[in-house]
Amino acid sequence: MAVNTGVESVSAVSEEPAAAVIPTAPVPVRGRGRPSVTQLAEGVLAGDRSMLGQAITLIESRNPQHQRLAAELSLRLLPHSGNAFRIGITGVPGVGKSTFIEAFGCNLIRAGRRVAVLAVDPTSPLTGGSILGDKTRMANLSIEENAFIRPSPSGGTLGGVTRTTRQTIVVCEAAGFDVILVETVGAGQSEVAVADMTDFFLVLMLPGAGDELQGIKKGVLEIADMIVVNKADADNEIRAKQAVIHYRNALHIMQQRSPNWIPPVEMCSALKNLGLDEVWQRLEEYRTKLDASGEFQEKRRQQRWKAMWSMLQDRMMTDLRTHPAVVAALPSVRDDLHDGRLTVTLAVDKLLALALG
Repeated sequence: MAVNTGVESVSAVSEEPAAAVIPTAPVPVRGRGRPSVTQLAEGVLAGDRSMLGQAITLIESRNPQHQRLAAELSLRLLPHSGNAFRIGITGVPGVGKSTFIEAFGCNLIRAGRRVAVLAVDPTSPLTGGSILGDKTRMANLSIEENAFIRPSPSGGTLGGVTRTTRQTIVVCEAAGFDVILVETVGAGQSEVAVADMTDFFLVLMLPGAGDELQGIKKGVLEIADMIVVNKADADNEIRAKQAVIHYRNALHIMQQRSPNWIPPVEMCSALKNLGLDEVWQRLEEYRTKLDASGEFQEKRRQQRWKAMWSMLQDRMMTDLRTHPAVVAALPSVRDDLHDGRLTVTLAVDKLLALALG
């Protein structure tokens, strides 16, 4: 396998899911010298980093033809996926997500794991662009041969994850990565989308729970499989211990999601690499317990079912927005709405009637 030359990046990503229509034969991706779907699949399975990057770029493309090819590629790679431990990681800005992921990932690699990081950057609501630069702070992890870091714009999707993240997970698993870390934006969106595509949802918190606890959304605590108080070093250690007590008390009054797992609260210092081994031990304990009970595979089955409905909703919205009759009627509907001649409800009914024929 080629040596990692750094952080993977893309110039354009898709806000739309891949098309459901599967071509009957491989079709080369447009562009001179670009590989076919067959070549991409073979390259990904061989662990070719260049092919892996191109495969993800294909998946993230907005081009309708590319979306059809991406669907075929995902179908080919699906039998080779599913063996990785998918871990969602979130936390407010400044909690140290990048530092945590780098230290955590490097520890896993030293233990013989292969780690893929899908780091989702915020997308500008005005330009649609993303910085895609803050993940370069994972300098040590990015040069590891058994690590793959892929920053992608969130595309403004709920939960801070791209609509193509699920397909990207499949591709990375097929390439042989056995731990997939999905870092979310952590900027206030609902994180349910992350929990619905990962096996374990880890929430990073800052020391000093007194004030922060008031600002935590109940929904995040309800879907957390573990809370980790980061930056528990030097003068913060006492405050971190106090925070652990506060969060444990908060989780105690929450309804338990799993009959086989009570979310623990740990503390660590990613900067000092302290407590990260204990975090991984908790993760392994979680998988062992849920595997034994059958809950782990049932959770994935339910996630695939939810993913189908989510993608169906996205596809229907895309088809609605691009329907010729809807596009033609939008200017007059907009004018009628602005001038008060049409209510929002009637505008929706009109556009739906046009789309449904």
